[in-house]
Amino acid sequence: MRVAILYLMVVGLLTGQIHAQNKPGLELEIRKTSTAIKLDGVLDELSWTSAQVASGFFMNFPYDTALAPFQTEARLTFDEHNLYVSFVCYDDQSRDLMQSLRRDFDFEDTDNIGIYLGPYNDRINGFYFRITPYGVQAEGLIAGGGSDDGGFSDNWDNKWYSHVTRQKDKWIAELAIPFKSFRYKNDLKTWNITFLRWDRKRNLVSSWIATPIQFFAASFAYSGNLVWTEPTPHHGTNISVIPYLAGGLSADRLADPSTNAGTLQAGFDAKVAVTPSLNLDLTVNPDFSQVEVDRQVINLTRFEFQFPERRQFFLENNDLFERMGFPEARPFFSRRIGLATDTSGNARLVPILYGARLSGSITKDWRVSILNMQTREEQAMGLPAQNFSVAAIQRNFWKQSNIQISLANKQSLGITEADTLKYFNPSLWRNKEINDKTVSALNKYNRVLTVDLESRSADNSWRASAYASTSFDEFSTKDRATAGAFLTHTKRNYQFFAGHTIIQRNYNAEMGFVPSLRVYPGIATSYAGASGTFFPKSKMLANMGPAFDVNIGNIPGGEITDRSANFGYFFDFLNTSNVFISYEYTYQLLTNSFNPIDSDLYTTYNPGEEYDWRNVSISYQSDQRPLFRYSLEVNSGGFYNGRNFNVNGQLSYRYQPFGSLAVTFDYNDLKLPENYGKEKLILIGPRLDLTFTDNIFLTTFMQYNNLAENINLNARFQWRYKPASDFFIVYTENYFSDTLLSRNRALVFKFTYWLNI
Repeated sequence: MRVAILYLMVVGLLTGQIHAQNKPGLELEIRKTSTAIKLDGVLDELSWTSAQVASGFFMNFPYDTALAPFQTEARLTFDEHNLYVSFVCYDDQSRDLMQSLRRDFDFEDTDNIGIYLGPYNDRINGFYFRITPYGVQAEGLIAGGGSDDGGFSDNWDNKWYSHVTRQKDKWIAELAIPFKSFRYKNDLKTWNITFLRWDRKRNLVSSWIATPIQFFAASFAYSGNLVWTEPTPHHGTNISVIPYLAGGLSADRLADPSTNAGTLQAGFDAKVAVTPSLNLDLTVNPDFSQVEVDRQVINLTRFEFQFPERRQFFLENNDLFERMGFPEARPFFSRRIGLATDTSGNARLVPILYGARLSGSITKDWRVSILNMQTREEQAMGLPAQNFSVAAIQRNFWKQSNIQISLANKQSLGITEADTLKYFNPSLWRNKEINDKTVSALNKYNRVLTVDLESRSADNSWRASAYASTSFDEFSTKDRATAGAFLTHTKRNYQFFAGHTIIQRNYNAEMGFVPSLRVYPGIATSYAGASGTFFPKSKMLANMGPAFDVNIGNIPGGEITDRSANFGYFFDFLNTSNVFISYEYTYQLLTNSFNPIDSDLYTTYNPGEEYDWRNVSISYQSDQRPLFRYSLEVNSGGFYNGRNFNVNGQLSYRYQPFGSLAVTFDYNDLKLPENYGKEKLILIGPRLDLTFTDNIFLTTFMQYNNLAENINLNARFQWRYKPASDFFIVYTENYFSDTLLSRNRALVFKFTYWLNI
């Protein structure tokens, strides 16, 4: 394999000296088809033979200096209903690398080809559609120009059609994407477009537009122009209704061992295209029973762990909301809607009555997103009926820059002074100063106003971000703001970044995620870092380099509470494996009580105590192409006034292309002095993922956590019997880890059907 890759690199380098590379702004014309397109993987229609060809794909990784040794051809055409795309992917190997037959496959683990469209021509927002040699589909949204890790979201789901044929020296894919399935500005004659091919079995990335190796090859900064020779179709009516029926049985052996509870409910989602680029999403009595339960974690930090959002309604078109603020202070986090913590500290569902979201592009430069959700009163959890609203408007300027203003509002409905006992949930109560006395009072509303600025240079080498946010409620009139700025510069051989964030003590974003205010009475944080990348002439290494970052935090008054420095060195190998070695120094001055294990059993760390420690870690990821692969990380060193030895990682076996078996593990040997605790903490989770066909899936995983004394089982069967229409059966059970007796269990089903009107 090494010899083959070296040969391909030499051939590519020689070929690249003959042919000019495709540069940003290169045009590709799209013409309307005069004949019907049949999705059969045979490009014999006149529209295909006469279409302009996007060819000359250039390498992006592991080198970016020549044409791809295995070329790709892309063609486009359209009719009144569909956008058609064809790919011819030349390849001399019959064995392609596949994760499974599951839709929305893992991009990095699967050979695939994709089209990346910017139908607003703003070089910022768009859609992608990917296909594998086995015909497995994936689609998603592009935000921020696709220039960073959060720029691509695979949670968007929609209808489109495809067919793939495989031949000795190539594989051919035909795609039919209905215009009703995505949003676009129908008065534009030019769209942003590029194509990216990921040849994982050879660890090669190539794209239609030559992209420097330090950038992702599908970012819109390095895209071409799709030129429409005729106007795009305009559809008057574009409405989809997705009704569901769900039900099941559940039993809570702790509450009542003899009782089984049954449920049956119905509701629906709807999608209404107000214009081709502006969409209205509606939901009535939504149900999320098919969503996987949260993965358990061993959290030894002082901060709340941020579990990812998995509910489909909140994920679609959410980029304007989820990118508000900075990661240290997000004014909006969708898991605050319909989920709440009970008196035992466990997350529980709060029924949602209805919701609506209007989102999309108003003009080429203006985007908008407005969300409103209403939850039902839950007396058992001490929560009244609540309304959640978020609105954001964004103005694009220059080539890849925008400014956004947003408002988040949480309103508790029907609260009176007599409700002090009825609504006891801690999230509703805050301290309030009345006549120089501090009293607890019910919180009726919370509002947060935020301004965000994002700017990138035309070539993505410079990026600057800034935000400012202020909260409003009945409890605070001062020290209720947060602000931050961030700058990064990326070149071929180096990158550096720096930023600063201030979060005042009374900033209160109840619909957001601001973990530091659970720990600090306000904090200012400064951070900076740099990394280098070298490309040695090696038969093994793709690149390597050092990395360094520092972080300093201080509370009001200037006292430093946090200080850390991390030094590391990474090695990326041509066979897809990698190694990272690091050394970290940490200092903390505690500002709150903290116990990493169990405050009922062990001594608690108290405010005012100072600790510093050092830690060494090494991580290794094996070659990701064989059927068996693994990743392993070892951390050893200090932990406050003691020591901790941690081993975590994953073992995985792929039964190509039908699925995989993986086991994740996290082991901590915590040794603290005196009565602070000595514990061996174990979290292990086997996961079986079977894809019987590209429409029938079974996922089963278990989790054993000795700290929580719990074993969790979750099994989900999914049958996609029609595009975007599913039948689910989900079984969940929790057991006592010592006796294996059941704590609780539930068996649910859900049936959805996508209906176009």
